[in-house]
Amino acid sequence: MAETVRSRFRKVMAGQRPEDRLPVMEWATWWDKTIARWRTEGLPPHLDWHGIKRWFGLDMDYQLWFPQTAPGAAPVPGAPPGAWIRDEADYLRLKPMLYPDPIPYDRDAWYRYAEEQSRGEAVLWITFSGFFWWPRVLLGIEAHLYAFYDQPHLMERINEDQVEYQLRCLEDFCRICVPDFMTFGEDMSYNHGPMISKPLFDRFMAPYYRRVVPELLRRGITPIVDSDGDVEPLIPWFEEVGIEGILPLERMAGVDVNRIRRNHPNWKMIGGFDKTVMHRGEDAIRREFNRLMPVMQSGRFIPSVDHQTPPGVSLADYRIYLRLLREYAALAVESAGPAD
Repeated sequence: MAETVRSRFRKVMAGQRPEDRLPVMEWATWWDKTIARWRTEGLPPHLDWHGIKRWFGLDMDYQLWFPQTAPGAAPVPGAPPGAWIRDEADYLRLKPMLYPDPIPYDRDAWYRYAEEQSRGEAVLWITFSGFFWWPRVLLGIEAHLYAFYDQPHLMERINEDQVEYQLRCLEDFCRICVPDFMTFGEDMSYNHGPMISKPLFDRFMAPYYRRVVPELLRRGITPIVDSDGDVEPLIPWFEEVGIEGILPLERMAGVDVNRIRRNHPNWKMIGGFDKTVMHRGEDAIRREFNRLMPVMQSGRFIPSVDHQTPPGVSLADYRIYLRLLREYAALAVESAGPAD
């Protein structure tokens, strides 16, 4: 039976080998300045993100990041720049505009995407704002880090409300279809490691993951964390709460996907290709794919740009990258040993 977009993705995530090639997909859309440049170099101007993926011949995927705010929501009066609230009193004032019911997304569109999924033509995924991410959005970056110590009850209250909303979103969406995977948006590392300690993770994040992740696994949905920076120290933390993988695996932060594979044989990964070499020509791009080849052969890894393609990459550069991605996606299957 011929492979499909969906069958390849699901086989790789399960540690199995597709018959022909690895998935050829772009998990992240491109920077707006990158698209603006490409439109001066031949990219048709009328295409949306999905149309651009089709134009490039990428495997199709559709993502829904569930909104946490109702239409028209705004920061409370007096909130500092970059924040929505200052304290628990502000949170309670804002809460009627959070966790909207009904959940605002285009159900008709997702019924159409679900038909593509059922035919094997697309991979579907959803995203929740994570238990580090969402309090930071509300409080702002600096105040959020202080809040672990100064406002612990507020932090717990926010994430208690988040859990209930996420479970409601999951139930609602799964009436349409079951996504192939999902991500928790966290961005809780920088280039030298995690922004918080393991004890803070265990108190303020782990209990909430342990309530949502089992519901994902029960439905056959692969749970993945999205965090930039040096994520390698975080992997054991997330393994403890049932998370199965991570993206985007930024090389500039020192992340080594081959080392991760040695240390975490069953860990699932998407990304890993160093975006900073994409403008340096075919030889540099080949060297990067050769670096990734062992983990591409190992299974449970889908090569993709390790974050959004930067505007220094021309349309011609990106076409070289895609040509070589297709070449190495097939080579990884041809040259690999038996799958686990």
